Amino acid sequence: MSESTGHSSTSHKHKVVVTRNLGPDIMPLLLDHPDLEVITWPEDRVCDRSWFLANLPGASGALVMLSEKINAEALDKAGRTLKVVSTMSVRYDHVDLDAIAQRGVKLGHTPDVLTDAVADLSVMLALMAGRNSKETTSIVQNGEWPNFNWAPFSFCGPQLSASSFSPTRTAGFIGFGRIAQATLARLIPFGFTHCLFTGNPTSNSSSSVASSIQAKYPTLKAVRRVGLDELARESDVVFVLAPGGDKTYHIVNEAFLKQMKKTAVLVNTSRGTLVDSDALIKALREGWLWGAGLDVVEGEPNIGLDHPLVREPRCVVLPHIGSATNESRLGMATLAAQNLIAGVLGEPLPAELKLTK
Repeated sequence: MSESTGHSSTSHKHKVVVTRNLGPDIMPLLLDHPDLEVITWPEDRVCDRSWFLANLPGASGALVMLSEKINAEALDKAGRTLKVVSTMSVRYDHVDLDAIAQRGVKLGHTPDVLTDAVADLSVMLALMAGRNSKETTSIVQNGEWPNFNWAPFSFCGPQLSASSFSPTRTAGFIGFGRIAQATLARLIPFGFTHCLFTGNPTSNSSSSVASSIQAKYPTLKAVRRVGLDELARESDVVFVLAPGGDKTYHIVNEAFLKQMKKTAVLVNTSRGTLVDSDALIKALREGWLWGAGLDVVEGEPNIGLDHPLVREPRCVVLPHIGSATNESRLGMATLAAQNLIAGVLGEPLPAELKLTK
């Protein structure tokens, strides 16, 4: 077993830098590997940038979290020995793709593993945001039953499932990849009848994706790719599930929110930058939509109790826990370790993001 927490002097093994301890189920995959010398950040908190940069020289691989910025500075510190960067995440917003491609370094990530966990949470947030009201918020904020007179419509909000009063239910997806399609599957038993989506499907053309989804779920009356304006106008729930980046920055803005139904709910389990927080605060306060359920907020993790969205009665905010199930995190950590090992040994990565120079 080979592990250290500082500079390495072992020359016959591949030096790898790991920025968080992955626990007793995963670390033996690395520590017991005969070809690796593992240098692990020793504390149970985000890895210090200075420690990370100091230990990168001579490394063949690095296993990182979203908190580690992989840019020209880090890549230059590692030098020409670096073969692979393995990130324990689906997304790679923290990686300078051009810089890593120019240096011929492979990039591994962890897609698919967290699909079900995020889809579960997306539906839960839709339910919670729909049932949120000034009465329920009072209970959460004050920790006790609110002191008010009961009324026939106290605690009420829009129902997620179809009913005799609302037999048509439409789900709108900004982004229609694996997680979005898994979320749709969970909505079918709720009686959803229509699916609208925008963005790039994960594979095939939009028409073939729509046809295959409708064939899979015959109770759906329509599955269509539409523009953002129509998606905003027609959806009872809008799920934001597109990748981050410049192309999707504030894709949900004031113009989009103004077109939503007053009974609609917005759910974001993707990236905080896709939703304009100021516009959403205004929309919720002025009643443009019913509520919002957010697992991500622009500016995280620097989101305090005084943040307007946290204080907003019609908004449910969670601390980015979409993948936070034991099963998903074990799967992500395992795949990240496997990507790291394969990369330093010159083998194909189980999950590699293909880059072009």
